[in-house]
Amino acid sequence: MQPVLGHEDAAIAVETIRAELARRGKSAVIAVADAHGELLALLRTDGAPLSSIAVATNKAWTAARLRRPTRVLGTGVRAKGIEMGYYGDPRLTGFGGGVPIWAGAQVAGAIAVSALSDEEDEALVLQAIAALASRGYAAEPAT
Repeated sequence: MQPVLGHEDAAIAVETIRAELARRGKSAVIAVADAHGELLALLRTDGAPLSSIAVATNKAWTAARLRRPTRVLGTGVRAKGIEMGYYGDPRLTGFGGGVPIWAGAQVAGAIAVSALSDEEDEALVLQAIAALASRGYAAEPAT
């Protein structure tokens, strides 16, 4: 049976990131998706740009569907000199900040943040995944 994130998992992830953003005095959009990349939760904190809604949603979709961090896709595509549009799906994105969530050897969903630097976005996502570790989730597949 395919593991999937539930609404409680999504709430923990969103609250972990929201609290850290508040602590830092920053704004962003947080997206949590299921294993298919479809939204479970979305939060646009006060002051976050409207454009980050679509970016965060697409980062979560990409990470879940491709089962790898969006940063990895972006790095690989740029290294080959390929335009992302050639992949044929406008939802695919290579901006960093989308990370799949693993339950053992299977992807259970993804979390994404948008509005900060790619590195800050991804670091916030990894904090949320760490907060879900006691529920059996990780940022890397079990080996």
